[in-house]
Amino acid sequence: MSNQDNIDPAGNADANTPSKQPSRRRMRGKVLGGSALVGMLLVGAVAGAVAMKLSHRDERQALLPPVAVSAMADDTLVAVKGSVAEIFGNKFIIADSSGRALVDVGPDGANSPLVAQNEEVTVQGRFDDGFVHAGMVIHKDGRVDELRAPHPHGPRHGWKDFGPDRGGPERPDDGKPPLPKE
Repeated sequence: MSNQDNIDPAGNADANTPSKQPSRRRMRGKVLGGSALVGMLLVGAVAGAVAMKLSHRDERQALLPPVAVSAMADDTLVAVKGSVAEIFGNKFIIADSSGRALVDVGPDGANSPLVAQNEEVTVQGRFDDGFVHAGMVIHKDGRVDELRAPHPHGPRHGWKDFGPDRGGPERPDDGKPPLPKE
């Protein structure tokens, strides 16, 4: 087959011309590779955004109706209205006619007193492990103190806080776990 056989009557080269195929294949491969890369980046970005949305709990958006202290259930969002009975640094006890509950206001309450003895307040947050992790304190005069919710898994640490030199379990040099002490 000669090059003349690959030219149509209008003078255009046929798409099956051997000299044109490798460059089109390379172009098609680059376009498909680039499209695949952009697609993977978009999928990763969307998956990351969805994961952040699901893992971030902002419980302070809507005001809840107050419930009695005795009616609180573990691991639920609650609002409790009562009087401040006692204050212990960044924690205080709120009391109503049904009982008393310990309220943790987190690190925001350690620097300045958020509440006063015998003050009427409404506390909204998560009730878990026997006390309320406050996200919001609403005072009788209408003032609202929004608090950073404590991290659900304890304080956050930097990457330097982990590892064998940072108080983790010690292991012998062979990498096997130590034998139990008798």
